[in-house]
Amino acid sequence: MAEWNDPRTTGVSTAATVGVPRAARDVGLRSYMLSVYNYMASGVLLTGIVALGFANSSLINLIVNPATGQATPLFWIALFAPLAIVFALSFGINRISAGTAQALFWAYAALVGVQFSSLFLVYTGTSIAQAFFATAAAFLGLSLYGYTTKRDLSAMGTFFLMGVVGLFIAILINLFLRSPGLDLAISAIGVLLFAGLTAYDTQKIKSIYFAVAGNGEAMAKTAVMGALNLYLDFINMFLFLLRFMGNRR
Repeated sequence: MAEWNDPRTTGVSTAATVGVPRAARDVGLRSYMLSVYNYMASGVLLTGIVALGFANSSLINLIVNPATGQATPLFWIALFAPLAIVFALSFGINRISAGTAQALFWAYAALVGVQFSSLFLVYTGTSIAQAFFATAAAFLGLSLYGYTTKRDLSAMGTFFLMGVVGLFIAILINLFLRSPGLDLAISAIGVLLFAGLTAYDTQKIKSIYFAVAGNGEAMAKTAVMGALNLYLDFINMFLFLLRFMGNRR
């Protein structure tokens, strides 16, 4: 959730919308948001396809050693390479083309799918399906709220982002404490934080449209970045919900 898309820092004037009829702006906004949602949904679909493909074939042995049950080097590559992609997109979006940004987004979604294939070794298929559909339903409702609400959610953004930092610090601490109670609390708080970020990010993406409207390249890039933000909200909410309600094998 980097500040790449803050209207105050994009350097694109909102003058592009001056004199444009409201109906035309509304049509443009709907088209822009549909593009964002299409990217995001396609990324989730790609992640799911890759995860299922690895989990239901011998490819799973490429990331988990069948003899020892330990993660292979490919797993660690799939774990850390997406972080590099996020940083490349967040800090280099102004220097790359829209096509490159799209390619990096698809690469990110595919690598996350490689990671997620290991979930099928830990949780039952039913639990994963339940968590996914619960996340999808929550995401739709929260994103719709963020899109339609008249309330300014920007003040909540800082709170949510600070909460996410605190959450991951708690996760690191619990790696040593191994407290079941703290793990349960982390999972519940994680679901709530990323639920809030879904609404916040949706409203922010909507506001970005009015900052980049009329600039085709900027619109294409911010659509990809907006999709990445919503994708991150979705998969994190899914993971924490799975930790909270999932049945282990």
